[in-house]
Amino acid sequence: MFIPLTVGGGVRSVDDVDRLLREGADKVGVNTAAIARPELIGEIAERFGSQVLVLSVDARRVSATSGNLPTSGFEVTTHGGRERTGIDALEWIAKAQQLGAGEILLNSMDADGTAAGFDIELIAAARRTCSLPLIASGGAGEVEHFAAAAAAGADAVLAASVFHFGRFTIGDVKARLRSEGYVVR
Repeated sequence: MFIPLTVGGGVRSVDDVDRLLREGADKVGVNTAAIARPELIGEIAERFGSQVLVLSVDARRVSATSGNLPTSGFEVTTHGGRERTGIDALEWIAKAQQLGAGEILLNSMDADGTAAGFDIELIAAARRTCSLPLIASGGAGEVEHFAAAAAAGADAVLAASVFHFGRFTIGDVKARLRSEGYVVR
């Protein structure tokens, strides 16, 4: 069975991507470095192809009282959601698609760790914004949460703690998705 490996964290340059691909990564995730220098997205896509680049977007809801309100109500953050950027998350996703990103890993910083379900509103808004493969992350807690994310527009779903702590299995999730009509590997 082929399982593609995406590696991220500390990727700041085309040379970093080259090194990771030579070490066996299939795709490379970029976040903070692309925020600091958006042209990095195009540089990576031009050299290695868009399919290599997974742009990780850590989005957090913002309210009118937070100041510097992004139009969509979702702001790009860094450092695990602790640092605000002032960048509208949906505008950033659209720009990343234009610059050559191959996939979007959409991390809901509000839902992450809650086990209350994926941020359906954020996923649906991101789907309306771009046509790239969209990976939803943050909030999985029940088997049915995965199908809800797919129905909102996610092409893939990411979860960690529910599997680490044995809440249910990957097989359970796949079976539920199949029962709801989704094709899974």
